[in-house]
Amino acid sequence: MMYGRQTELSVLTDLLEARSGVLVVRGEAGIGKSALLESAASGAQAQVLRVTGVESEADLPFAALHLLLRPVLGHADALPRQQAEALRGALGLGAATPGDRFLVGLATLNLLVELSTESPVVCLVDDAQWLDGESADALLFAARRLHAEPVAVVFAARDGGFTARGLPELRLPKLDTEAARLLLAERAGDLPPIVRDQLLVEAEGNPLALMELPGMLTPEQRKGALAPLSYSAGTARPVTDRVLMGFRDRVAALPPATRSCLLVAALNHDGGLDVLARAADRLGASLLDLADAERAGLVRVGPEGVAFHHPLVRAAVLLACDIADRMAGHRALAETADDDRRAWHLAAITLLPDEDVAGELERLALRALRRGGQTAVSAAYARSAELSADPRLAVPRWTAAAQAAIEAGLWQRADELVTKARRQAETVTLTGSARADLAYVRAKLEVEAGRPLDGVRLLHEGVEATGDLSTKLSLLAMAGYYTWASAAHPDQLALARRTEELSPDGEGQVAVVRTMNHAFRHVLEGDDATTTLTGTALRDDPLPYELRCLHVFQGIVRDDIAGMLERANRLVEECRAEGRLGRLPQTMVILAIAQLLGGRHPSARTTVSAGLALASDVGQPMWRGYLAGVAAWLAAVAGAEAECEAMAQQALRDADQRRWLPGIGWVECARAILDFGQGRHEALLDRVDRAMTGPTRHAFLWRYSWPDYIEAAVRIGEPQRARNLIGSLAGSAEATGRTAPLALLHRSRALLAPDAEAGALYERALSLHAQDRQPFDEARTRLVYGEWLRRTKRRAEARVHLQAALEAFDQLGAVPWSARAAAELRATGATPARRTDTVADLTPQELQVVRLAATGASNREIGTRMFLSPRTVASHLYKAFPKLGVSSRAELARLTLGED
Repeated sequence: MMYGRQTELSVLTDLLEARSGVLVVRGEAGIGKSALLESAASGAQAQVLRVTGVESEADLPFAALHLLLRPVLGHADALPRQQAEALRGALGLGAATPGDRFLVGLATLNLLVELSTESPVVCLVDDAQWLDGESADALLFAARRLHAEPVAVVFAARDGGFTARGLPELRLPKLDTEAARLLLAERAGDLPPIVRDQLLVEAEGNPLALMELPGMLTPEQRKGALAPLSYSAGTARPVTDRVLMGFRDRVAALPPATRSCLLVAALNHDGGLDVLARAADRLGASLLDLADAERAGLVRVGPEGVAFHHPLVRAAVLLACDIADRMAGHRALAETADDDRRAWHLAAITLLPDEDVAGELERLALRALRRGGQTAVSAAYARSAELSADPRLAVPRWTAAAQAAIEAGLWQRADELVTKARRQAETVTLTGSARADLAYVRAKLEVEAGRPLDGVRLLHEGVEATGDLSTKLSLLAMAGYYTWASAAHPDQLALARRTEELSPDGEGQVAVVRTMNHAFRHVLEGDDATTTLTGTALRDDPLPYELRCLHVFQGIVRDDIAGMLERANRLVEECRAEGRLGRLPQTMVILAIAQLLGGRHPSARTTVSAGLALASDVGQPMWRGYLAGVAAWLAAVAGAEAECEAMAQQALRDADQRRWLPGIGWVECARAILDFGQGRHEALLDRVDRAMTGPTRHAFLWRYSWPDYIEAAVRIGEPQRARNLIGSLAGSAEATGRTAPLALLHRSRALLAPDAEAGALYERALSLHAQDRQPFDEARTRLVYGEWLRRTKRRAEARVHLQAALEAFDQLGAVPWSARAAAELRATGATPARRTDTVADLTPQELQVVRLAATGASNREIGTRMFLSPRTVASHLYKAFPKLGVSSRAELARLTLGED
């Protein structure tokens, strides 16, 4: 019976009865987390999957996930092929796949959902603080996407371990006095009251201590002698330490052969009984010797292996053995375990540099890398570096360990590893490749720490060190981008010029990098970089991923939004097809910007929503901040001031920590467009004026605010401020020769023109819009044209344009502009006709689900694309249909769902 846990049991019971949800149970060692999970397992009317994290397994990629899913891996055949292959490859049951560890999380999600079609599923994960990083990532990725499915996941973790941001938590407090008294009476009712009272004080409300301390009493203490129960002379220990020492003493009292069996079980959690039997045999023992440990209540032996009564028992076994015993245990396991565990057991008994063992660990790191296990890759490379006999081999291993730590989001660990690489590098002469790799990793850390220009200096060092052209181009591309993306700094322009100087001449990829860095330098010098890229025919398909991203991103500079949208969509689809979920946040940033600048606001909201969730899941605050800035702009256009400011604050938190220009620039643009939509025209002008001379002045994005500035200046009766900018707008638009910016130029000129000329300029702007559709800009042109027509007494013509503008704004969810168009229509004497099936009523996820469903995609196909379960997809459709006024998928075809 569990005393004093009625509230906690009720929470858990509600979760299990709901058959859906996630919960993290937290508390100190021995507080009852495992007992709560045991209660959940016994009461669950469901298929129960269980796993316990083990500290010694934390460096083995997907070790815990393998144990959890091992009973149900036969169901993996029902998964989409790519996911099934990724899952089997990660668990070492198939060939390596080109995807990343987050694809394994998606496969885990869909495997759990597949199981739940037969019966509800309950996953119980104990000691989650000791999960290997890859298993933790996969399980959290899946848990965050469980919504409508009959799947419940419960994690139990100690305080201070296992980060589970955003998941509901249940903290287990110490037992109150009455509950502690009842538990102690059940376990030790034969003790004198005075002894039980002292045990209550000693146990401090810890259930494990209440159950174990009575067994640690000496015969004299059991009779009532009031000697201290602490286990060190005159020094009180934390209660869990005293329980640990009690377990240690019980282990030490066992026969040597039993202790040997316990040792190999403690050192090798997932070896199975056959591995443990062979290892024990090498130590002169057999599994039969575990009988004494079972009788002592320390372990339970079953077909799956040896289960310890409590994690503290495992720790106590290691404490009860000396170093010679532990090394003998590792040696026995090294002779019997599989390749991955063999390497770690060899490393445990190797105290001096040994290149054979170091090489074994390096090969282990490469195997882990193919399985997507970055945390394990880092650990294996780091231990390989420690055991390297040659310092020239140690440095690239430390560097590789740091790079893997960065990929896993372990920035502090990466910094520690880089420090070790640098110290070792000072003692040897490195190859150019090794120096370049170290400079690259150091640069990534500097950028993350908010020192992007220091990172650029390191990238320059790497460029000068390496003779490999591909490496050189990658470093130069990043140097150019980081220089531009940094907040304004006195050294910025000099670094941009140096980056361009280091960029070699040539064709193909070389030309791409040099052209991009030339443009970055022009922007920082205050020039219009449009002319540096206009007309340059650069193919991005043969480029490496990083260069392709930068090249596509520069569609903003070229004002080639249509091309940017096409290439960004291709990038996103390739990342999805290859299972590169870790790359998706960056590509989603590019796609969202292209959609926004292309006037596809609903699509942009969908992309931003998915990208924000994914960037948070995979630990990419830089791209999360960028997406939050774009989200702020979209909220501003929708007139959602509170949401705009919330997203702005998120973007600024991520950007300020890194002195990162893009997030800050988008926030300022968002606030400017919010001011415009709310009619605060003077505020917009002041904001843009400050921005153009402030830290974000070199953000090329400001060029897209010039038409707003011109219109705002006209509206407050200061046309001269507008004319001051019209020349810059004309120069930029005419340099590109593209119809979209030329349409905005003609609209701006019409706002400043006398009535005799304005009409023709508006008509020319609309004819240009018709050649290159940008729904938001075209609707705004129709709005100001309609306003001008009404003022010039041409009401019938005005109504046509105002009604078209209203419908477009409604479809885009641009609430302030819809209100303005409706008011103008009423002023013409017309009644505004509003759409009732607008996609603006849908959430971003609902919109994407509906669009995909309209193409004929199944719920499973939609879920695979959106990283959702099929049941969650069905739930979104169920909620979306009434908003759209339809009752079936077939009816979606008649709706205007906008462009994706």
